[in-house]
Amino acid sequence: MTKYRALFVEEAEDKNYTQALVERSIDDLPKGEILIRVEYSSLNFKDALSAHGNKGVTRQFPHQPGIDAAGAVEQSDVDAFAPGDSVIVTGYDLGMNTAGGLGQYIRVPASWVIPCPTEMNAKQAMHFGTAGLTAQLCINKLEKMGLTPSQGKVLVTGASGGVGSIAVALLAHAGYEVVASTGKLEQTDYLQSIGAKSVIDRANLQEESKRPLGQADYAAAIDVAGGVTLANVLKSVKHSGSVAACGLVENPNYPGSVFPHILRNVNLLGVDSVEIPLEEKRTAWEQLAMVASLPALAALNQEIKLDDVVSALTSIVEGNATRHFLVDML
Repeated sequence: MTKYRALFVEEAEDKNYTQALVERSIDDLPKGEILIRVEYSSLNFKDALSAHGNKGVTRQFPHQPGIDAAGAVEQSDVDAFAPGDSVIVTGYDLGMNTAGGLGQYIRVPASWVIPCPTEMNAKQAMHFGTAGLTAQLCINKLEKMGLTPSQGKVLVTGASGGVGSIAVALLAHAGYEVVASTGKLEQTDYLQSIGAKSVIDRANLQEESKRPLGQADYAAAIDVAGGVTLANVLKSVKHSGSVAACGLVENPNYPGSVFPHILRNVNLLGVDSVEIPLEEKRTAWEQLAMVASLPALAALNQEIKLDDVVSALTSIVEGNATRHFLVDML
């Protein structure tokens, strides 16, 4: 009966939630065709919500969170994977109601697993994690709608966070002029170092306005905020531009109108990285593998150990985190 270390979240009688590192047994993991020894994980806003008892993410406790995992196959019941294979698992139910990647082992269905591209290793994969996957999917959707670097500036909200910072670096590497919006202006030098051409205060996008349209400054945008920010972003996009929306850190609702869509032909594109088909995920990971050696990735990530995860998740849920957390599970 093999033991392993994991973050474990429990619900107390007073409806508070406790987070602790514990030893668990592999026998406690759910049924699944693939047993994986997790080498690296990464932290996301959804992990912070799960670890702090958000029932919209995780319904039942106790629970082992972590929506990201990369490592090696330990056991396989299917021919597609063999022990020792390097693999990635993100999204689906991992870390939500199925024991997740903030434990040194996971057991999951084969339909959740993709081979790690040969151009990257497990650590490089979790330099990106779900945040990087989401950023790449946003860029793919914008480019599918016709976006090219020659069309003008691209705005990224929440630019000092995980999705935002990786989106800034990927867009800049692809030749786009990136405007980074952040509430942490002290991160300006960092954002410029990873590719932002300019940095603006997020407060500029958080003022409610009854004006149906604003100045058309951007060819496109990636928004992680929702709320008033998303409404203002839509008002500031040029004719026939697009906004890829992938988050709700400000608010799941927004006081928008149809005017940007019917007067400027602006497209609002929803981006999901959880339930998309496995082949779409595989394609995005192969794209990320091509830039796995991007120098900016080192600056994008804060590498921590499993022992540091509780404090890091608290900083995320309180809005104090910057950059992307890479978790060494070894």
